[in-house]
Amino acid sequence: MTELAAPAIRVLVVDDHTLFRRGLIALLATQPQLQVVGEAADASAAERLAAELQPQVILLDNHLPGVSGVQALPALKAAAPQAQVLMLTMSEAESDLGAALRGGACGYLLKTADNLELTQAIERASRGVSSFSGEMAGKLASAFRQETELSAPPPPDPFASLSPREREILELIARGDSNKQIARALGIAETTVKIHVQHLLRKLDLDSRVQAAVLVTQQRSA
Repeated sequence: MTELAAPAIRVLVVDDHTLFRRGLIALLATQPQLQVVGEAADASAAERLAAELQPQVILLDNHLPGVSGVQALPALKAAAPQAQVLMLTMSEAESDLGAALRGGACGYLLKTADNLELTQAIERASRGVSSFSGEMAGKLASAFRQETELSAPPPPDPFASLSPREREILELIARGDSNKQIARALGIAETTVKIHVQHLLRKLDLDSRVQAAVLVTQQRSA
């Protein structure tokens, strides 16, 4: 029994340069396993066609008029949830690579890719497998570091447990004021200041006013 050929991979091409886009479509047309189902010159048209055509793979340039390719990624993924987006661009910037990865791109190819590399990348993308141009492979680690730094939560505030009054007193301690000077500045009793100092030192797990002043200085310079 003759096996039926697998259906062609449905591709949407998004690039604002007409000559390059048409040349790319002509090139893809020589591959029987690929079917270009639509083309767009900007993000808005790409989103509309992605929703209408539901392609399997979207070839996306980054430098589009108005909204860039990486900025358009979330909307394209929402319009065609099953589609894999393969960036095809001239940009070798690590920041663009990182933004594409954060946006959900399946791969990142440069426009210098040859026919075989591009065709194989589209086939892999249709299966959810990533592809990267050789020139970008070495930048993946740096882009990953950028992504990790951007997604990392901010460091905890060491003074979060302090009350507003304790924060005021801590600032005056860092300025070098004595308990008497702090009491006069805040219009409270010196004994009250002593109690606040004891509380804030305990909350910060510190042993002395000097350590408290050093901590404030370190946080200001961080």
